[in-house]
Amino acid sequence: MHRDKALLFRESHRSGRPLLLANAWDAASARVAEDAGAVAVATTSAGVAWSLGAADGDRLDRDPALELIGRVVAAVDVPVTADIESGYADDPDGVAVTVGGVLAAGAVGINLEDAHHSGPEPLRPVAEQADRIAAARQAADASSLFINARIDTYLLAVGDPHDRLSDTLKRAEAYIAAGADGVFVPGVTDPETVSALVEGLNAPLNVLAGPGAPDVATLAGLGVARISLGSSIAQAAYALVRRSTQELLATGTYGTLSEALDYGELNALLRPASR
Repeated sequence: MHRDKALLFRESHRSGRPLLLANAWDAASARVAEDAGAVAVATTSAGVAWSLGAADGDRLDRDPALELIGRVVAAVDVPVTADIESGYADDPDGVAVTVGGVLAAGAVGINLEDAHHSGPEPLRPVAEQADRIAAARQAADASSLFINARIDTYLLAVGDPHDRLSDTLKRAEAYIAAGADGVFVPGVTDPETVSALVEGLNAPLNVLAGPGAPDVATLAGLGVARISLGSSIAQAAYALVRRSTQELLATGTYGTLSEALDYGELNALLRPASR
């Protein structure tokens, strides 16, 4: 069953026919995404951290993160891929432990980022990150776990802008050689750069989309194989919390809540008998 889901997830990465992922942060949001037609569910590490009372950026401990991944997997029938930030670990051995926990939780994929939030530089050195990816690959050796190597050169505006594409492709080459199956480059949506990344990569390209980004059809036409919404749905949900609270306190009205999901419908989605 797990292997079937893993293979299905892997096969869903097709250049020009991208896998579309509306990222979830808990069991309920994952179940809603599945009910809306999602063929796979991805977690957002930022949304997961926020829902557990921690800031994003390697501030969440491994155990609560893995526990939440397990709850998401249990809530849905579709494949689940987990965003595990930098691996919730300081070294490659720790990344391997995390990946073992991800597999035990039932997920079929991971995002592993090269940002180094507590390091002297914004990104880990290429060789160091490649070692972490290799450790993840070795830990997943008996499975078909899809390792999505996230490269934050654009998201964090690292280095000379004129060299950024070349630097990104060099990192991608090293990460793929270490065992990554796909490459995720958040912070890039302009067609020229996306097209250059697709052309330069020997792996499926994942982009982060949202307001202001080209639509799915345009990105598909450029050869993108995976499109994620990242933390944006969680951010929108929390914005609703703020707006509805402000309305309640300021005017004593409730109009912000007019498009809420029906209680009975949402409650039914979480009943085991409904799946």
